[in-house]
Amino acid sequence: MSNKKRQPFPFVIITIVLGWIIFKEFDFENLKFEKPILAIVYILTFLMSSYFLIKNFKEE
Repeated sequence: MSNKKRQPFPFVIITIVLGWIIFKEFDFENLKFEKPILAIVYILTFLMSSYFLIKNFKEE
């Protein structure tokens, strides 16, 4: 049996969904977020999940 490490599937889903939400929440005409506090939470969570994906990818 091989002990291959895989990308954590939940982090992939979280990263994709949050990236899409951040894109949809940003108002490109005014260069602002519709809900700034919620956008900060989205961005922090997006960055943390991206960090875990990259960290896991580098360990392989």
